[in-house]
Amino acid sequence: MKVFYSETHRLHSPAFEIFDGGLRMPYLENPDRMDQIERALRSANWAEINEPVDFGLAPILEVHDKAYLDFLASAWTEWLATDPKDPSTLLPATFALRHTPKIPKSILGRAGYYMMDLSACIVEGTYQAALSSANCALSAAQAVSDNGDRSAFGLCRPPGHHAGVDYAGGYCFINNASVAANWLSSKGRVALLDIDYHAGNGTQDIFYERDDVLTISIHADPDHEYPSFAGFADERGRDRGFGFHHNFPLPAGTSDTEYLQTLDKAIDLIKDFKPSYLVVSAGMDIYADDPLGTIKVTTDGIGSIAKRIASLNLPTAIVMEGGYANEALGRNILAFLGEFK
Repeated sequence: MKVFYSETHRLHSPAFEIFDGGLRMPYLENPDRMDQIERALRSANWAEINEPVDFGLAPILEVHDKAYLDFLASAWTEWLATDPKDPSTLLPATFALRHTPKIPKSILGRAGYYMMDLSACIVEGTYQAALSSANCALSAAQAVSDNGDRSAFGLCRPPGHHAGVDYAGGYCFINNASVAANWLSSKGRVALLDIDYHAGNGTQDIFYERDDVLTISIHADPDHEYPSFAGFADERGRDRGFGFHHNFPLPAGTSDTEYLQTLDKAIDLIKDFKPSYLVVSAGMDIYADDPLGTIKVTTDGIGSIAKRIASLNLPTAIVMEGGYANEALGRNILAFLGEFK
């Protein structure tokens, strides 16, 4: 299996993030996550690790607003130019409610407009790392379409599925899976299945009014979990996109068996849609011991999830999302990818 990975992700390494209640914590979405996965993949005799192709900005601009990308590109230098008291990380103190389209001129005002929360920390290398991450997803999409591979893996960092058309959030800046799915949509119908612990609100936002890409997210109930304001079962799409988005919120403590029962419903929807390609947002934070999760899926359960997805027998681009039990990430990814090789 081709794996697309770039060391550029190391340029994005914030020193901290702000947890609920204002607690400053070490950044959970850190480079060690990739080190654990890369080490495991290099030990497997079936993983072929490649540098991603540079696709340029065009496929990203088909998904994301240009003014938002311009903000990501210039935010760090603009922030330093204000001579901040703490120059280590750009984080705003005020966030837009988005009831009005007015975009402030100040860097902190625009940061509050374009950033959804306090985990989307921007440092000097964030933009370059995000571009490289998107190229990993696009390279995986190209492998399963133009090159005819059965499956390919974009080892993406930063992750992407919380990034919307014009906002960052939840460690995500560019929506890698959505960029890949949109790129594939010019070649045929695409289904995008998100199995990350958290609802893929950014992906939902991007495709909510489209009927050529079926989006499905299986995740923790947003009534009790991030992102709180999206991911409910009654959110089904809008206009011609109605019926082409599906959320499956799950309660805390969901087991392997219960998760697989929900997955079967998602797989039936994909079969009915008859896509030419499948993109999987593969979050490993559904794992039982993940520090940010309450779903109790085991490593064996992760393998069973992958086996059922692989049974669709579709050209599949797998895109890395979350997963913060670093010690277990390598074996969980091997259990997942091993069903596609």
